Amino acid sequence: MPSPSHVPVRADRHRLVFAAVAGGLILILLAVITLLASTTASSFTERVVAGVAFSPTEADGMIDADAPLGVEDDTHPAMTGLDPVLRDALRAAQEAAEVDGIVFDVTSGWRSVDYQRWLLGDAIRTYGSEELAREYVASPEDSSHVTGHAVDIGSLDAQLWLGDRGREWGLCQTYANERWHFEKATEAGGECPTPHPDARG
Repeated sequence: MPSPSHVPVRADRHRLVFAAVAGGLILILLAVITLLASTTASSFTERVVAGVAFSPTEADGMIDADAPLGVEDDTHPAMTGLDPVLRDALRAAQEAAEVDGIVFDVTSGWRSVDYQRWLLGDAIRTYGSEELAREYVASPEDSSHVTGHAVDIGSLDAQLWLGDRGREWGLCQTYANERWHFEKATEAGGECPTPHPDARG
């Protein structure tokens, strides 16, 4: 049995350990509060999820960068997941474009929510801030790719052709900073709306 003189020393050690643990927990709590204060709830979730291992696949709508799709593709999820009205307009426009030797190469179409979230997380890491990343990549909740209402066209010739004549089929460039991004945004032959400055809308 320890002598009475050892009891205060042991009590002091317990108090020191408790204080150290409590201090560590307080620091962690302050870090979480700071993170939450500097971002929105949705972006906090996206940052956390972005750290989780995710690899987009064809089933998520990912298109191989070296093998863009033609508008006639009826098997790839990136094309089958498109809104049928958009897909039909693209195919009709492609028939006219072929006369001018233009082929639409689809580099992105429908995307899954997880794929869009992953793209946004990757953009945040690339650009260093969520604010800048959102100029180029919409959140899953706001993305017209997730709803199947947008396609990205790869070649410059096809982009320019659609930018010039796409409205004949209601196809419009909807973001001023994305020449490749097209949506069915008006009736065939109608006037395209003024493009949004960027993906933030």
